[in-house]
Amino acid sequence: MKLKNSFFYTLRENGKDEDSKSSNLLVRAGMIKKSSAGVYMILPLGYKVLNNITGIIREEMNATECQELIMPALIPEDVYVASGRRDGFGKSMFSLKDRFAKPFVLGPTHEELFAMAAQMKIRSYKDLPFSLYQIQTKFRDEPRPRFGLIRVREFIMKDAYTFDRDEAGLDVAYAKQFNAYKKIFDRLGLDYKIVKADTGVMGGLLSEEFQAVTDIGEDILVLCDQCDFASNIEVAQCVVDENPTTLEQMKLELVETPNARTIEEVVDFLKQPASKFVKTLIYQVDDKVVACMVKGNREVNETKLRKLYNALNVELADAETVTRVTNAAVGFAGPIDIKCELVMDNEVSKMHNFITGANKTGYHYIGVNISDFNATLVSDIRNIQEGDTCPHCGGKIYFKHGIEVGNTFKLGTKYSNALGLEFLNAENQLQPVWMGSYGIGPARCMAAIAEQYADEDGLSWPMSIAPYKVAVVLISIKDEVQTELANKIYDMCHANGIECLLDDRDERPGVKFKDMDLIGVPVRITVGKKAIENIVECKVRGQQDITEIHFDELLTELKDMTEE
Repeated sequence: MKLKNSFFYTLRENGKDEDSKSSNLLVRAGMIKKSSAGVYMILPLGYKVLNNITGIIREEMNATECQELIMPALIPEDVYVASGRRDGFGKSMFSLKDRFAKPFVLGPTHEELFAMAAQMKIRSYKDLPFSLYQIQTKFRDEPRPRFGLIRVREFIMKDAYTFDRDEAGLDVAYAKQFNAYKKIFDRLGLDYKIVKADTGVMGGLLSEEFQAVTDIGEDILVLCDQCDFASNIEVAQCVVDENPTTLEQMKLELVETPNARTIEEVVDFLKQPASKFVKTLIYQVDDKVVACMVKGNREVNETKLRKLYNALNVELADAETVTRVTNAAVGFAGPIDIKCELVMDNEVSKMHNFITGANKTGYHYIGVNISDFNATLVSDIRNIQEGDTCPHCGGKIYFKHGIEVGNTFKLGTKYSNALGLEFLNAENQLQPVWMGSYGIGPARCMAAIAEQYADEDGLSWPMSIAPYKVAVVLISIKDEVQTELANKIYDMCHANGIECLLDDRDERPGVKFKDMDLIGVPVRITVGKKAIENIVECKVRGQQDITEIHFDELLTELKDMTEE
């Protein structure tokens, strides 16, 4: 590409309203442009990067003999009603009606349609196994889009699906896709962790996420300083440290705590550490009210609570509900005589002589023990914290932020049962098909790589996905010798399969150098005063050294530098 007559622009300042390093740089580099909250244009340079990412994905998917197709984005709503997922998606699903008032949705994911497609082929066990994938636009009505391409309303996704006779077959298919994912992310140059995760609205037997490790990202990765344990915080198991107590059980005592509602306020008033308190939080779990007890310095894990009750929706109860079940104002809830189900965290079950709300406005209990109330359930319902004990080896837990760039699900027979996807086995009996689902977000990968590789000068793409591998910077467009040599290098690169751009704009050298650094081209060739000697300067992105190379040796050098 020659820049003089191409669609190319850059910005000196950060993008308006962009809230991450990657989104700012991608906007400044002229790769993306926000059209509305959570919706972006992918401009020519950005589309080159995105196509390089999807090219790697296609190569590895095709290597597993997965066949590509494309599904519609506009889908009858009753498809998701039939699978039981319409309620689970709730307001995050874009819905509309056609001119005949028939309800449709914009597809957030396509498990149901792939199951329907598989029904066209599958009759007997002889038709299995096989796998299908697509690279398609998806839609989710995110309430708070953020971080540029990372959390959006419209996005491109690669999703694949495997179909097998039994769980053993699913295990084989899952391993094949899982290994393909590792190859993809290795080729993309990502620093990533594979973590256990919540199956969410997808459901199924197992979910694992491929998380790019970054300074931003809404996912918290739970890691161990001693072993390879890795989990999403949503599902990380908490270990209860067994410390036998020799404390004498105190007598339950009601104490007045005026104007002290929060843990911080009660800690300050009673002059006791937060670890001595147990807070009771009231939740609405579908149509049930549930009180949850965790230590004062812990937080309730709503994902664990949802799974405990097999619920669709979990949210903190409103003030009216809290008052109804506690007979007190918000801030004074406790387990004694509470008028709803009570779930106690495992850690609380080992505590003695703790402090709780008294279900009486302005009062708390001290000297509380588990014999003073009746818990409906005892379970792990809290978030793991840094410094906690690793559930695998006993090491210490630490956190990193992550951007989810891929996920793999063992769906089992959930969708097959819901949609009647069956086959006849060797005994001529109908059996449900076993399915797996596997997703990658190419644009999320693009943003994650930008986050990991960028420096103070701009983007810095790995060779495998850079929009162009080589940038030829022509210092003086009025110098015929420089112009001739620059074009000669440009033509040589194209003739040898090296993607190259030529900066032939009438701009100052400093502007050109800054732009090439900003857009992240890995190798820069500068054609300047020594063009008369057929000598150019070569600089690798991110390195300070500049090397002079004669034209006769340039092709060999470029082939070595641009080899992936």
